[in-house]
Amino acid sequence: MRGVVFNGDRDLEIAEFDDPSPGPDDAVVAMKASGMCGSDLRFYRAAPGAALAAFGLSGDTGGIIAGHEPCGIVVALGANVDQRAVRVGDRVMIYHYDGCGYCDRCRTGWTQMCQRGATIFGATAHGGHADFIKVPARTLVPLPDDVSFTAGAAISCGTGTAFGALRRLNLDACDTIAVFGQGPVGLSAVQLAAAMGAEVIAVDVQADRVTRAMDFGAAHAIDSSSADPVAAIKELTGGTGVSCALDCSGAPAARVAAVKSAAQWGRVAFVGEGNDVTLDVSPDIIRKQLTILGSYTFSLTGQADCARFVAAHGLDVDRLFTDRWTLADAAQAYTEFDKQAGGKAVIEF
Repeated sequence: MRGVVFNGDRDLEIAEFDDPSPGPDDAVVAMKASGMCGSDLRFYRAAPGAALAAFGLSGDTGGIIAGHEPCGIVVALGANVDQRAVRVGDRVMIYHYDGCGYCDRCRTGWTQMCQRGATIFGATAHGGHADFIKVPARTLVPLPDDVSFTAGAAISCGTGTAFGALRRLNLDACDTIAVFGQGPVGLSAVQLAAAMGAEVIAVDVQADRVTRAMDFGAAHAIDSSSADPVAAIKELTGGTGVSCALDCSGAPAARVAAVKSAAQWGRVAFVGEGNDVTLDVSPDIIRKQLTILGSYTFSLTGQADCARFVAAHGLDVDRLFTDRWTLADAAQAYTEFDKQAGGKAVIEF
């Protein structure tokens, strides 16, 4: 089979691998869609042998097949896999982490926080930018029949991350939420939050992304390259601020604005990775009785919940995708994706 390998310094190759055979507890999935995520660019751009260090991990990604948003059809199962749970022919997403299976984190579905160290498909183990992927069957997540494979790929990381953060914020129809950063995660948050009944204010520094957010359900959109987002949010909310704010950008200025735009007793979540933030603790946090939390992707059961929510509300997650590629076009796909001028991209099979 073919698989995309990042060699470092923006070089990749489509290498040949043996077709996988399942071990006793494994499943082999034929890929139908493998999403391209902004975090993939950190591996793509990194110097040879340095990709994992960017994530605080040790080791080398050399020879590892890229892609951590896999979605496809089960084509083979190991002898120990309970076929009451999964069968050949099932449409599935893949939870892109695996762990020991025994620690408290794994048993509660938070495998990426495994106390003995997590495996990350597409980083420390083969990922989805290939014709097939072999994974432990316990990492398979059912894909509802009326959710496309490409939408399933989005749910497997970015869209699922947005859903997980909204869940942690306890968002409901009584809330007004400001979403900072209108890349794929931010747009997903806008779409999901609107479906949950919240009033959504979208913020970004790019005018085209601000406009696009309105199409995803934002009630208001702010171009923060030309307007002070905190002042604009206060004006929209009668001076009180929003009950919830979510930063999907990872930009220090956006994090500060998210905190400052939150109302008294407000809740703020950070999902954008990297960078730092400096806050004026007393007025911005303590005296507002503010809750600030970090939200790290989602649990295994949370991924399934997100897919069911998307199906139940008929959300058009596929609208996130502006670029669709084949595996043979992977080099061009990443050259274009590296420019970060479009929306979400996906490799389709």
